[in-house]
This record gives sequence, structure tokens and C-alpha cells, in this order.
Amino acid sequence: MSQTDDRLSRGLDIARAYYGEYGEPMLSEKFPDAVGKLACGLCGAGSECFGFDDGISRDHDFEPGFCIFVPGEDAIDRRTLFELEREYSRLPREFAGLKRTPLKPAGGARHGVIATADFYAARVGKPDGKLSLSEWLSLPEYSLAEATNGEVFFDGLGEFTAARERLSRYPEDVRRKKLAGRLFLCAQAGQYNYSRCLAHGETAAAQTALFEFADSAQAAVFLLNSVYRPYYKWSYRAMRSLPKLPALADTLEFLVTSDNSPANAEIKKTAVEDVCSLIAAEVEAQNVASADSELERLAYAVNDTVADHGLRNLHVLAGI
Repeated sequence: MSQTDDRLSRGLDIARAYYGEYGEPMLSEKFPDAVGKLACGLCGAGSECFGFDDGISRDHDFEPGFCIFVPGEDAIDRRTLFELEREYSRLPREFAGLKRTPLKPAGGARHGVIATADFYAARVGKPDGKLSLSEWLSLPEYSLAEATNGEVFFDGLGEFTAARERLSRYPEDVRRKKLAGRLFLCAQAGQYNYSRCLAHGETAAAQTALFEFADSAQAAVFLLNSVYRPYYKWSYRAMRSLPKLPALADTLEFLVTSDNSPANAEIKKTAVEDVCSLIAAEVEAQNVASADSELERLAYAVNDTVADHGLRNLHVLAGI
């Protein structure tokens, strides 16, 4: 399968096929005693882990490969770890028309042999993925997205998958606290400051207000879908694939890419209110709080539903 295969146009498909053709046989044959303790898959940094890669993505860090996640040294000894790295480095260097880049240690940071604890510590600060409410609140969403994206092809012990499942979605109180903050910012930037900036003749500030509104409205939509928002350069693409309110991506894109001519400004003011109304309706549909198209009031109503007393009493923007 060294020639380009049209069925393998995406990095995740390539990784899965490469593992199936070369990785799984290698592990079964050469590590029969250790394979049941390992996990294999592709997740973490990179557009291919989200399924967002395309022809442009292949200009850097794009090659056939997969991750071998290993538990602590009490389960896998150092000698076996060394041999795993060596055997991974010996896997075919060309697959599906792509070539692997020689890296040290074998596989490099995105592929190859990686300690499960190191993978999760690098993304969420905890090797087992067990977070306190304050840690949940402060982590960037894209870090959580990297910790839970991609695909696990095999997990013998279940350790890697258990941490992944712990991180798969926000605790409900954290989701509501973050949602309250985003609703508050939507109100400030879109429903209040945009018009005022225009009235002052501050066109750059008005457009900045729309950037802020679009960012928080998008974040609110991801929270309402219980899906982590990925890194900003992929967020609009990801938003369009969400089950709830995906069409708002087009409206938000219009708000941030069009000028503020008098005719456009009136259209934008209406669009902002439409976005706010749709978000408010979804908040009510999820039985979080009664719909209120004035999003500052809705923000405080959502904040009041946070069950944890300490979290509820933090500033409404504590989760931003």
C-alpha cells in the first residue's frame, strides 16, 4: 500500500490503516506479553486528529503513524519500553504515498511511544485526567478537545480510555458557569457596545465588538452542544458540523467579515438579536433557564442554576 490510496485521504484513516497493516501485527508478534497493557490510536495535536486535514495540512507534521500509549513503569519495564520504541522506528517509512520523518525519540511527540500520564499531563495538567472544579474551569477548551479527539484503535488495560472518558464533557456546573459568562459577554459586546461604538463613530471598535460577540456566541453554541471548541482556526468548520445551531456559523462569519456601512450596520444589529434569540431558545429547550433574549439577564439566570455554592458565587466571568 505504498502508492497513494484514494480511500486514505485523511490522516486518521491513514493512521488506522497503518496500524492495522503494520502496527497491530508487530505488537502481537514481538510483544505478546505486553500488548494487553498498551493502548493504540491517534489523538492530540494536529488537524488530522479532528478530521479537519486537507491538502494544505500536508505541508508539515503529516506522515503515516500512530500512538502507542504505555502505562507506568510498574506495568511496562524500561527494557520493553526501549524495545517498543526501536520496533516502532523500524516500521515501513512509506505508506499511502507519504513518508515518515526520522525523529528522536522514535516516533516523536505526535506519534510513536508515549506515556499515558505524559499525554494527559501535557493537555490537562493531570496524568490521570482527574480534575477539580477549579481546574475544569480554568482549562482552555482546545486543550480538552485535544485530550479527547481522534480515535483509540485498541486499549488493553482501559486506562487510557478511562481518562479520556473522564474528560469527555464538562461537569454540568462547569458547563453552566462557562455558559453564563459567554452569555454575559454576548450581551455586552453585541447587544450593547456594537451600536454605541457606531454611534461614537468608532468603526474599528464596533468591529472589535462584533469579534467579541461572535467569539462568545460561538463558545456558547459549543457549550450548548456539550462539545469542546477546538483551536480557533478550526472552530467555524467544527461549528458547522454540530447538531444544534450549526447555521449560526454563517451568521457569525458574516458579522466578522463584512463592513459596517449604514445598510450593513442595520442588518448586523438584526443578526445579533436573531443569534441571541436562538441561543436563548436553546437554553430554555435544555431546561437550563427560561428564555430571555436580553442575554445579560439570561446570564445571571443561568448562573443561579449552578448547584455548587462556591462555583455559583464566583464572578459570572470566572469561567472565561
